[in-house]
Amino acid sequence: MYELVIVIGISILALILAAILARNVLAQDEGTPKMREVSDAIRVGAEAFIKRQYSTIAILAIVLAVVIFGVYTLTGQQGLATFTALAFIVGATCSALAGVIGMSVAVRTNIRTAAAAQTSDGKALDISFRGGAVSGLIITSMSLLGVSLTYYALGANPQTTPFIIVGFAFGASFVALFAQLGGGIYTKAADVGADLVGKVEAGIPEDDVRNPATIADLVGDNVGDCAGRGADLFESTAAENIGAMILGVALFPVFGAAGVLFPLVMCALGLLASMIGILCVRGKDNADPMNAMNLGYYITAVISAVFFYFGTMWMLGNIWFFYAGLVGIVLSVAFLRVTLYYTDHHYRPVQEIADASETGPATNIITGFSVALETTAMPAILIGASLLLSFWLGSQSGIQFGGLYGTASATIGMLMVCAYVLAMDSFGPIADNAGGIVEMSQAPESVRKRMDSLDAAGNTTKALTKGYAIGSASLAVFLLFNAYMSDISRLIGKAFTVVNIAAVPVFVGALLGAMLIFVFAGLAIRAVSKTAQYVIEEVRIQFKDPAIMAGTKKPDYARVIDITTLGALKNMVLPGAIAIAFPIFIGVTMKYEALAGFLMVGTITGILMALILNNGGGAWDNAKKYIESGVHGGKGSVAHKAAVIGDTLGDPFKDTAGPSLHVLIKLLATLSLVLAPLFI
Repeated sequence: MYELVIVIGISILALILAAILARNVLAQDEGTPKMREVSDAIRVGAEAFIKRQYSTIAILAIVLAVVIFGVYTLTGQQGLATFTALAFIVGATCSALAGVIGMSVAVRTNIRTAAAAQTSDGKALDISFRGGAVSGLIITSMSLLGVSLTYYALGANPQTTPFIIVGFAFGASFVALFAQLGGGIYTKAADVGADLVGKVEAGIPEDDVRNPATIADLVGDNVGDCAGRGADLFESTAAENIGAMILGVALFPVFGAAGVLFPLVMCALGLLASMIGILCVRGKDNADPMNAMNLGYYITAVISAVFFYFGTMWMLGNIWFFYAGLVGIVLSVAFLRVTLYYTDHHYRPVQEIADASETGPATNIITGFSVALETTAMPAILIGASLLLSFWLGSQSGIQFGGLYGTASATIGMLMVCAYVLAMDSFGPIADNAGGIVEMSQAPESVRKRMDSLDAAGNTTKALTKGYAIGSASLAVFLLFNAYMSDISRLIGKAFTVVNIAAVPVFVGALLGAMLIFVFAGLAIRAVSKTAQYVIEEVRIQFKDPAIMAGTKKPDYARVIDITTLGALKNMVLPGAIAIAFPIFIGVTMKYEALAGFLMVGTITGILMALILNNGGGAWDNAKKYIESGVHGGKGSVAHKAAVIGDTLGDPFKDTAGPSLHVLIKLLATLSLVLAPLFI
């Protein structure tokens, strides 16, 4: 049990460091009265949305907990009914708390970053990154604490408890889906409304104080990128740990409890490595902010590899699993580099989209979509190669089921740097918000220039972390699928190791799994369109007031925030409900093997679709920003107007449907695990 003590101790240490960083950040100067006015509006809007959103999610979660209890009771497993439903509630609560706390710090960091930019871009980087680090540390440590304490509370039996605490992963997945989906709809509806009416129709700059949708847009960065992505990676860590623990049960005769607790200990050591990497980031004036953050990331990755070696030899005593874990660490670096290639303006894909913008929106969109499709190739090859290599390395251990545990080790390796990646991710919306505050408070041009470089770095980190999220989700879902196979074997009393895709029910299940991905993505994108239409209509009405356009009257920001909030919450229900109901329908009507086919093909399709949407949207966004830097005529040119249209199309791709898909494929797997008794 000393392994749990180590995990809990490191997690508490991370929370202490998060508290110290938060105290340091919140002690900084809050800038001018105008800056504080804008910041307060963002904070109030973000908190109001989160309160409404999580109230809705809480009601749905309670209903689902009752369903879980009923399923276990009706299938003759009364002993597990209460525990599994309770684990679900605990997982959902921890996921919600982690996202809300991290976002709360982020919305208070933006004003300090804007104030620091008045004198030093290096100091502004330090403050914004530390604010992001608070989110990363809290979310990762709460995930580890939640799984560890739930495991302990439910008996800590290494051979049975991992199957019970899967409810925790499902609760985290459930909250993550609605947090990411609702936040994504909100942020992109506000962004699209602000851009189309402000930039294209009225011809005013981004974050112009006269645009009624600007505050809603800045609020969206927090509820989508901070709370939403935080819940996403919280759930990734929890689901991966529990999936690996279930696979560890099969190796109990070899490793004992150490094989079950190994994932938790390694992720805790990764959290320790991330703390070291975070403390190594130091901003410098007139330097590229990405240099400092990249240095911290590589330090984290190297220390994680060292920790993984010693942890593996201590707990498993077999170096082949260290080699497999190293594959995951290398994959995390490779995924970030591939994402950077497709979404950064220094490389061919984004430059091609910018060049195509010279001839109008149509060629911008055609080229952008071709880039989006192209982006699936290298990540798919990397994921496939990593699974094959880690499976082979695990097989070399000479242990039965060692190959599957090798893939689990690779997944653990990739997620060891999760806290640092989350720090980079939360840095993005903080920098974006700070840039908006500087613009809306009409700060001097020198301050705006300092924030421009930080904002550009923030856009890069947001794109990179989306790539990391889908990469980690891919490996985590493979683990969860194998955990599902193990759980079915336990329930039916015989080995379930082969899924016959040629069987008609299985083929139909697989077909419907692929279909769900397309339908869900379509509904998520349509939800942005519907909500954006409400925003556009309101902004157009307010723009008809000459006093607002003259800058002598303040727009009604609160009304746009309220409209966007109601629209996002209303439109998130249908895609979320379908995502939960559909796999249950497949499992109940066509049983467990058909559901296995559903999961396999749905996961593969979801991974590829998420890559298309995430990277395509990121490429369109950065092509627009590349043109705004002065190429192809700069702001206001024909190319710029075409790029704005392309960016508008890419917005719901990269910030709503794409990120929601990585959560969806994990939700399908955890739901199947929790409700497995229903599908026998």
